[in-house]
Amino acid sequence: MYKNASSSILRAASSRSFRSSSLTPSSSSAASPCSLLGQRSFATSSPAFRSLPRWSHCLHSRPSPFGLTSQIRTASPVLDRLQRNFSSMASEHPFKGIFTTLPKPGGGEFGKFYSLPALNDPRIDKLPYSIRILLESAIRNCDNFQVTKEDVEKIIDWEKTAPKQVEIPFKPARVLLQDFTGVPAVVDLACMRDAMNKLGSDSNKINPLVPVDLVIDHSVQVDVARSENAVQANMELEFQRNKERFAFLKWGSTAFQNMLVVPPGSGIVHQVNLEYLGRVVFNTQGVLYPDSVVGTDSHTTMIDGLGVAGWGVGGIEAEATMLGQPMSMVLPGVVGFKLSGKMRNGVTATDLVLTVTQILRKHGVVGKFVEFYGDGMSGLSLADRATIANMSPEYGATMGFFPVDHVTLQYLKLTGRSDETVAMIEAYLRANNMFVDYNEPQQERAYSSYLELNLDNVEPCISGPKRPHDRVPLKEMKADWNSCLDNKVGFKGFAIPKEAQEKVANFSFNGKPAEIKHGSVVIAAITSCTNTSNPSVMLGAGLVAKKACDLGLQVKPWIKTSLAPGSGVVTKYLLKSGLQEYLNQQGFNIVGYGCTTCIGNSGEINESVGVAITENDIVAAAVLSGNRNFEGRVHPLTRANYLASPPLVVAYALAGTVNIDFETEPIGTGKNGKEVFLRDIWPTTEEIAEVVQSSVLPDMFRATYESITKGNPMWNELSVPENTLYSWDPKSTYIHEPPYFKDMTMDPPGPHSVKDAYCLLNFGDSITTDHISPAGNIQKDSPAAKYLMERGVDRKDFNSYGSRRGNDEIMARGTFANIRIVNKLMNGEVGPKTVHIPSGEKLSVFDAAMRYKSSGEDTIILAGAEYGSGSSRDWAAKGPMLQGVKAVIAKSFERIHRSNLVGMGIIPLCFKSGEDADSLGLTGHERYTIHLPTDISEIRPGQDVTVTTDNGKSFTCTVRFDTEVELAYFNHGGILPYVIRNLSKQ
Repeated sequence: MYKNASSSILRAASSRSFRSSSLTPSSSSAASPCSLLGQRSFATSSPAFRSLPRWSHCLHSRPSPFGLTSQIRTASPVLDRLQRNFSSMASEHPFKGIFTTLPKPGGGEFGKFYSLPALNDPRIDKLPYSIRILLESAIRNCDNFQVTKEDVEKIIDWEKTAPKQVEIPFKPARVLLQDFTGVPAVVDLACMRDAMNKLGSDSNKINPLVPVDLVIDHSVQVDVARSENAVQANMELEFQRNKERFAFLKWGSTAFQNMLVVPPGSGIVHQVNLEYLGRVVFNTQGVLYPDSVVGTDSHTTMIDGLGVAGWGVGGIEAEATMLGQPMSMVLPGVVGFKLSGKMRNGVTATDLVLTVTQILRKHGVVGKFVEFYGDGMSGLSLADRATIANMSPEYGATMGFFPVDHVTLQYLKLTGRSDETVAMIEAYLRANNMFVDYNEPQQERAYSSYLELNLDNVEPCISGPKRPHDRVPLKEMKADWNSCLDNKVGFKGFAIPKEAQEKVANFSFNGKPAEIKHGSVVIAAITSCTNTSNPSVMLGAGLVAKKACDLGLQVKPWIKTSLAPGSGVVTKYLLKSGLQEYLNQQGFNIVGYGCTTCIGNSGEINESVGVAITENDIVAAAVLSGNRNFEGRVHPLTRANYLASPPLVVAYALAGTVNIDFETEPIGTGKNGKEVFLRDIWPTTEEIAEVVQSSVLPDMFRATYESITKGNPMWNELSVPENTLYSWDPKSTYIHEPPYFKDMTMDPPGPHSVKDAYCLLNFGDSITTDHISPAGNIQKDSPAAKYLMERGVDRKDFNSYGSRRGNDEIMARGTFANIRIVNKLMNGEVGPKTVHIPSGEKLSVFDAAMRYKSSGEDTIILAGAEYGSGSSRDWAAKGPMLQGVKAVIAKSFERIHRSNLVGMGIIPLCFKSGEDADSLGLTGHERYTIHLPTDISEIRPGQDVTVTTDNGKSFTCTVRFDTEVELAYFNHGGILPYVIRNLSKQ
């Protein structure tokens, strides 16, 4: 029912004046764009932009960008060759013959660019649009050292080379961070400066050489809900808890070049990126090229909906990218996903993305790009596309890419990019065959495989109770829920005995009787970047609330309801429409601008509700408009967590349970005594279209993004030192100097052996980064809690693991601290414990790891399929490394997590197809020796190695160092030591 409304979003606009990043090329010749590195500034007629705010990119003088060009993909011999050929490299670009001018229609020129059509190669015409972006980057950055002509040829010959898993370099135009991952990144950069000093080198070489945008959005928690004052109250608590972190980030924005820090309370990073930061095409001192971005949040892919190539990487890899290190990646296959038809009345973008996620998970797209095309594209608004792109991590793809077309250009104008900028973007993309015009005949493109979805077949649905890709059609939800109660414990089961399934837990709430059952909703949250950027579903939720109020329905007071918009624009149109009033009446007051419940920052539920759940072993439910619902993530007491559209979040809150068939059962009884069904409060397409058109106005975008440049009073009052080296406070429990570079020398340590290692943990399938390194609350009896209490921190001030990622002592203790983790060594006992094999003692994982480490024993981890799925969390690799883990042997790895393990010097190994720990008879009580050569020159990407145990077992694994550059990282003990040594040599 929202389809027409979604299209009408495009009529809402703003007139934000924005100028793309200014990058300083190394020379004025055509050769210079091959190493474009640089810094960012804003320019506009608005006074708010004339003077750079204190949190904008720090624009200092800096050394020549060629100072980092020698950070290449192999070892020192190539460094020497690079220096010998420096002069010729700077004066002669291998593709100077296709460096041409892009004229303006009325005279003059937009700038110069590397023309793909000028290569006159018919293979390029068949390339997917996403691969063309990789090709342009390789051509522009080609210096025959970091990027070679052979790399360019690999990409041009994509149809033949992609199936061979060939390696290519890629240099993104910019880096995107959020504060949970941004704090450890800045900590690492500060620590690297210290390491450079100790090695007698120039610490100022540690500076971002591409624009870095850091949006603080992960720290706000829903402490206060159902209150008109919730935003201010939660922000005050946010600053009380995180003042030290925020001051550190503010210091980073002044100490490091090219770093923009957007203060708390501004919005969710991906919505800010979509509405404000995304360039689509850079114009860097007259050189035009496509925008591209890597981010330390896995949902960076949301920008793919804008036609900007972007995806999530580990924090470690992002830091290397900031410092000029090309990303080494396997040239991906591309799945062509054809969309046809139109969505039916009553179906939302959330329903569509959950359907797409299920289809792509079944098809298998890990490590691949997905590119959407077809006649159905014309009916998808930019917001709908961004919703689909956002959930790329949930369907497993590196990107879910929507090439730029007329819908994109319209959105750019409506969100404030100037007419001249949009004209430049269109002219460049058309000239370089990167623009899709559905009014013209479409040339057939080659894809690795093909899928098709008729949008008319999409039906209302939700997803859960424990995984995003477990889609449940709404009409089947009641039956599915009852099956989950019956099923054995697993992704779709809770094993509740039949006689206990109707159990009622009675309790007193604010002096009045209340009750909950299995399936009762205790958290209902409109949250997350996935949905809060889409006006159709946000205003649709408001209309559901209004109709419910009109009919006399009311959400039960013990349900924790909240609304966390992705940007101030949402608040403006909800207020303009008059619908926020009705959301407030149902308890959906705005609680803050950030990720909140979707990342586990749901805050405490009422104590009486929590006691009722715990004492009666109730399977309570949370319903949220998020993208992740892994067990233990949303809240420790909600074992069932369902992803739903914002209107359905309101509907389930009104119903008070997920155990309902909306078709046949009423949500409640109205004030006239009549039963009220979902269909009675569900708005029509026309209603939504009307309110979108009248309420989403152009000046809302302009006003919102002008105001964030001014910061807020609490942020502006933070004082920070001016020195470029950080003064570490040994007493700090938030920011601590990590030990990564302790005793580091200029000589690489070489590959480390793994001999007679103990198994620290033995896992099954789908161990997520939430299991490995939780972001949520610090449990009162955990090693991290003990550490904090020993340092005088009260329990109420523990904050979350995510907020303390700048302190390695806490994060090492928080590794494998998820209360829902299942370790086979514990024989069915759930929780963050393991068996110390030599003694047989049951200990916390951290205590066991430290006992192994103190006795000089190596450890490994056994795991099943999809190890490390979920958020791109660098601490899920840093933590195990600090605990002494040397290798992980799994059936398969999530893409980003495998890269993170390599970046921290941990060996990722895969069992052979059809084998796993169980089939090989491995219990985890053995000792393991990995027969890996000790000379790096004898190791090859993807080679087989033998693993033996002390009880005579032997099996073969594949070493998941996927590229030569990853072997170089391993040789150096990780990616950051590799970068430091290379920089120190210059």
